Amino acid sequence: MKIFSAQSTVGDVTGGLSDIVSQFQIEKLGPPDFVALHFGVGLNANGLHDAAKLQLGTEALHGGSSCLGIMGSAGVDIGGAGLGAFAIWDKEGSYGTSSADLGEDAEAAARDAAIDALERAGRPDEIPEMIWLTVAPGREEDVIAGLRTVVGVDTLIVGGSSADNDVTGKWAQFGPDTLHADGVVVSVLFPSVPTTSVYQSGYAPTGAQGEVTQVSGRRLFEIDGRAAADVLSEWSSGAIPTADGEARSILAESTFWPLGRVTRQVAGVPFHLLAHPAVAHPDGAVDLFASVSEGDRLWQMRGSADSLVARAGRVAAQARQNAGSAVSGGLVVYCGGCMLAVQDRMEEVSAGINAEIGDAPWLGVFTFGEQGVPAGDEPKHGNLMISCTMFSAREV
Repeated sequence: MKIFSAQSTVGDVTGGLSDIVSQFQIEKLGPPDFVALHFGVGLNANGLHDAAKLQLGTEALHGGSSCLGIMGSAGVDIGGAGLGAFAIWDKEGSYGTSSADLGEDAEAAARDAAIDALERAGRPDEIPEMIWLTVAPGREEDVIAGLRTVVGVDTLIVGGSSADNDVTGKWAQFGPDTLHADGVVVSVLFPSVPTTSVYQSGYAPTGAQGEVTQVSGRRLFEIDGRAAADVLSEWSSGAIPTADGEARSILAESTFWPLGRVTRQVAGVPFHLLAHPAVAHPDGAVDLFASVSEGDRLWQMRGSADSLVARAGRVAAQARQNAGSAVSGGLVVYCGGCMLAVQDRMEEVSAGINAEIGDAPWLGVFTFGEQGVPAGDEPKHGNLMISCTMFSAREV
């Protein structure tokens, strides 16, 4: 197996793709067996998709937009038109990518895309080592449920929800054939080396907690019988505002004050899966970027700039330790909301990952939702999370 990552700061599709192709040495190595291509929405997604198909030459082409840009081995590019790619050459492995519009049935769309991706990999009805996932924000839990009907509950599903710069819906996703605004891209990977992934957050519980007593989808109405917005404002000591006469975005204020659900105890330590409060409504309801259920116990979580900056390196360190002493490369998913909150310190985040991964190539994307597998658990969708997936180096 050979892995390269490449980044371009050219700022346009034609020059950026030419830059990526040159760094990948495609004339020498030939088309990659798999490419993950992630980009800021300052680049034209349709033009990028068409150019990538032509210039990269891979049938397993996986694309998704990323908030402001990307990061990787060469540093951080969050000027709005950053472009990064992660490519695998692996004659002994198998790779397939497919995509679909989510339509009215996101679970069925994800299932169909997974089945088609397996067909394209030449491994129908088999279970891949992992799935790399990009999906439009909004129905990620349904997408994971659809994938699980195909690959079961034990397969590693990791990736992120595509993003734009300001939550106005300019995100994009594409597979080898089609560009989507509200779609899912599924890549099945059967690499010739083992993979490992770590999925965590940089937040800790404050002690405040309550039970969901009324919810509809991702709109949380009540906690312990009280208006959710009032409870969150109280728990955060007023840091999260309530709405007055009209709905208001609380994404920025709640970035350091998300909600958490305990999904698993690991060595006696609870793992909290986070949900990011997005909008407060005049009736006291709060929209979230993840789904919760009636009866769930929610904890008020607290983070800081220092914790968000340091956590990525720690996650990378654990993933590398799990992978063994040498790795071929890595994929990092870092929440776009976290990135925006520590935007002026993202070079520290990148440097922390570099320090742990060493010379191995890696690519990081900034997402509006993160999918991964908590330790000892099944695939989950959460917010304000970080994942690092490592490909082990082949032992000689």
